[in-house]
Amino acid sequence: MSSTSVVPDFSALRVAVVGDLVADHYLFGEPVRLSREAPVLVLRHRREELGAGGAANAARNLRALGARVTMLGVVGRDKNGRELLEMLERDGIDVAPAVTIAGWTTPTKTRVLGAEPGRTPQQVLRIDREPATDVPEDARHELAGRLRELAAGLDAVLLSDYGYGLLGEELAGVAMALRARGTTVVLDPRKSFAVFRGIHAMSPNVGELALASRRSVEELAGPGEVLEAAHELCERSSLDHVLVTLGNRGMLLVSRRGEGWRVPAAGHEAVDVSGAGDTAAAAFTLALASGAPAPQAMRLANAAAGVVVMEMGAVPCALDKLRSALPLSPEPVSAAGVRA
Repeated sequence: MSSTSVVPDFSALRVAVVGDLVADHYLFGEPVRLSREAPVLVLRHRREELGAGGAANAARNLRALGARVTMLGVVGRDKNGRELLEMLERDGIDVAPAVTIAGWTTPTKTRVLGAEPGRTPQQVLRIDREPATDVPEDARHELAGRLRELAAGLDAVLLSDYGYGLLGEELAGVAMALRARGTTVVLDPRKSFAVFRGIHAMSPNVGELALASRRSVEELAGPGEVLEAAHELCERSSLDHVLVTLGNRGMLLVSRRGEGWRVPAAGHEAVDVSGAGDTAAAAFTLALASGAPAPQAMRLANAAAGVVVMEMGAVPCALDKLRSALPLSPEPVSAAGVRA
């Protein structure tokens, strides 16, 4: 078997996830009729579930791939926050450094899904419950201190930004110090591009790259345009690599030297893309921390994302499924460099 078809052993790696914890709340119902009150579908309630989204999903993916994981994030003193931490703890993730804030709302995405018996549920509505303010400054300082205390035992840090104000200058300073001492540091960004410099890599999707590069998504329609924008981000933020997830167009990787690689999407006829970016960032981070070359890390990330998009909801990619999927996934191909 080719070495490029082998998944590294991640079991010795200790990884901290720092980011926005999100509760994924699912309401399942069976359509029964149109309402007489309004032109809307009436669903008969069947069940509901709570899942892990945002940084919590990233942490579950790291754990499912074999790493030892510590979670640093913020939840409210509410039912969803408590159950979210309990779920992570049951998965074997250390949640002791997480911070609970009274009066703050745990970000929650409620998805209403409907289906007749025996059919695949379809999302008909999403309701987001969000905190009224960003993560308080004292909580950011507290988590930065806790990350600093963990630093000596870490092989990697995955920063997962969902836009709730956690990933600011306080944690950026610690992350950059960790990078300087050899810890692999990867940012999966939403809008925290400016404060994080000198880390290993970022893994934006095309919309986030458009925001970072002050372009429209339409201006990033082709691989050449994506390559150029990603290289600008690499240079501006002093990164080794930028991995851009492109949905059904696969992924593109660029280095600060201007080298580029592309890989087609691994999954076909995706069932649900929720959380695929978290999975990709987790697999990419572990592969880099294990010493894999960046193009091979991209291939692992692509294969892992291809696994989870075939399932409903944000689910982690199990190690055995990644091992089965990798030999069938496409190899990266070199793209034209952005400079001679």
